[in-house]
Amino acid sequence: QVHIMESGGGLVQPGGSLRLSCVVSGSIASLHSMGWHRWSPSGEARGLVAGMAQNGDTNYAASVKGRFTVSRDNAKNTLFLQMESLQPEDAGLYYCLANSGGQYYWGQGTQVTVSS
Repeated sequence: QVHIMESGGGLVQPGGSLRLSCVVSGSIASLHSMGWHRWSPSGEARGLVAGMAQNGDTNYAASVKGRFTVSRDNAKNTLFLQMESLQPEDAGLYYCLANSGGQYYWGQGTQVTVSS
């Protein structure tokens, strides 16, 4: 069983930045992959925002390339998402999804609001 807790969301003005954190119980290095996904404020699933494989390879949604950076700290079992130049269309509930050998786990999510 993998437990996940996200944090770091909040209200930010357009052009602002946020750093999301996803703390995982157990060893993050043993997970097959992890990623940040997003639900829009209207409740639509927007899919993968940024992901990282066990070997460190990363992938991003086209809309966030160059603005968002996913990273991890194995010692702290934490996955991060650094978000820059945030726009209103980036708003939503961001949640962390972990793939542990085909078993998927996710947390409650953290809310990101982008508004002036």
